Amino acid sequence: QVQLVESGGGLVQAGGSLRLSCAASGQVSFNYRMGWFRQAPGKEREFVGSIRWSGINLEYADSVKGRFTISRDIPKNTMYLQMNNLKPEDTAVYYCAARVGAQEYNYWGQGTQVTVSS
Repeated sequence: QVQLVESGGGLVQAGGSLRLSCAASGQVSFNYRMGWFRQAPGKEREFVGSIRWSGINLEYADSVKGRFTISRDIPKNTMYLQMNNLKPEDTAVYYCAARVGAQEYNYWGQGTQVTVSS
């Protein structure tokens, strides 16, 4: 069983940066994949990016490539989402999630709000 808690959201102007954190409790092993998703008002949840806990196989949505970076700190059991050059269209609730191997994501955090003003 893994529990996930996001933090680091807030209000930022366009062009600014934020770093989100996803703290995991419970045993996260190297066969886990951790992901970031977001959901804007009135829109479906969309994939932002993911990383295998081993640190390989980074993936990003085209909309955030070159601006967002995912990393993780194994001793702290924490995943990060560094968001640079933020745009108003990045405004959403951001969720972290975890899955084992190729299964569906079945562990989710509560979400953290990111608002980018123009």
